[in-house]
Amino acid sequence: MSDVTIKRALLSVSDKSGLIELGQALGKHGVELVSTGGTAKALREAGLEVKDISDLTGFPEMMDGRVKTLHPKVHGGLLAVRDNPEHVASMNEHAIGAIDLVVVNLYPFAATVAKGADREEIIENIDIGGPSMVRSAAKNHESVAIVTDPADYARLIAEMEQKGGATSYDFRRILAAKAYAATAAYDSMIASWFAFVDQGVDFPETLAVSSKLGSTLRYGENPHQSAALYLPVGPTANGIAQAQQIQGKELSYNNYNDGDAALELVSEFRDGPPTVVIVKHANPCGVATGDTLIEAYEAALACDSVSAFGGIIAVNRPLDGPTAEAISGIFTEVVAAPDADEDAKAIFAKKKNLRLLLTGELPDPARPGLMMKSIAGGMLVQSRDNGRITRDQLKVVTKRAPSEQELADALFAWTVAKHVKSNAIVYAKDNSTAGIGAGQMNRLESARIAAWKAKDAAEKAGWSEARTIGSAVASDAFFPFADGLLAAVDAGATAVIQPGGSIRDEEVIAAADEAGLAMVFTGMRHFRH
Repeated sequence: MSDVTIKRALLSVSDKSGLIELGQALGKHGVELVSTGGTAKALREAGLEVKDISDLTGFPEMMDGRVKTLHPKVHGGLLAVRDNPEHVASMNEHAIGAIDLVVVNLYPFAATVAKGADREEIIENIDIGGPSMVRSAAKNHESVAIVTDPADYARLIAEMEQKGGATSYDFRRILAAKAYAATAAYDSMIASWFAFVDQGVDFPETLAVSSKLGSTLRYGENPHQSAALYLPVGPTANGIAQAQQIQGKELSYNNYNDGDAALELVSEFRDGPPTVVIVKHANPCGVATGDTLIEAYEAALACDSVSAFGGIIAVNRPLDGPTAEAISGIFTEVVAAPDADEDAKAIFAKKKNLRLLLTGELPDPARPGLMMKSIAGGMLVQSRDNGRITRDQLKVVTKRAPSEQELADALFAWTVAKHVKSNAIVYAKDNSTAGIGAGQMNRLESARIAAWKAKDAAEKAGWSEARTIGSAVASDAFFPFADGLLAAVDAGATAVIQPGGSIRDEEVIAAADEAGLAMVFTGMRHFRH
């Protein structure tokens, strides 16, 4: 495929950034500029000679600009195969001139939705002519260059400088691929808005999902796997993917995965007192709140200081120097915080491999959204687990009701259990996790592992007893048998919070009464696979 000299360019852009510099560069190569509306006005004001699209088509812009480029003299000039005699004859017969370059970026549909515009304005920001020109130019990339991203203007200018005003086939092919991705993303945003917002459908017949490459990663979960980070196209909640990395090595696939788990959990406490979450392999190994961040960190670390080594830490307050100093006492992969003061940054600067991520406002744990998981031959999609339980929704099912402290510990344990892989058991006392059992095939083993971890933590800290003594215990799903509950009794728990709903609930309640426990049902489970 040969180079194509750009003789005529059609420019119609919503985003005017870089437009004047591009127009000047095209003018330098003697390119005839054809443009529309505001784009033509901006180019003329910069002193560039521009032909209106109406001069090309012989028709004025009409219907509030809805019909301006939808014309054979535009699309014929884009789609004509230049070495096809019949196409050339048609161009000559109908005075259709070839268009060698199209520069288009589309109406700001996503931005219009994000600002809360009404339905009429949103509909008006669905671009028709732009995507049509993009697709026509991209299809005929053998002869036409299509630029949809202002970030590519510099590449286009450099290409033309190198090729004496022409573009190469390889360059046009790259631009065409990017152009079709741009229209696909644009259409997916529109389809999603119609389905989820305008129609209120939970699961549309066709789920249009569009993402943009954020970065390629060193490898995936294991070195033999390749990986990349993709970012949603259109409005989205800020999360670990949007965090600003202040220092440290490049984030890995596992860093992002674990960082997301830590941030989602600490966000449950975004309006609460200072809270610290320590995560290892996507499971929390220590969570605590305190009067200060450093107090919360020390309590969270004490829950399982062994697992915390090489872990991920997330906090719900701007990071301060004393807390950063304490965190620096052990090897930590990533620290995520809404912000950090200069003392904290200076302390972490001494740990060159530690990644410090500043997230800004924490995501809303109650936000809606979809979660997706690929399986062989398909995709599982579900709504986010944004279910929350208040004190008023709890049902006391035992003879003894929980004390205020037991109730507070139970709700704390329940919040953490929501973010622990099933089967999940969490003991909590005084706003701190005492023991966490995660990911076991049966609930009894999770209860035993959590209790064993609590005993181990007590021995390491030199405490007289494990913090499970006098604790509240949370189970992410019901106890199918009384044995798991009795394991919690053996660990020293005095209160239980669980969903209920087992056919053996009465048996479990009877065991709780016999042991003198207070137990509440939530009516909601939090499986996390």
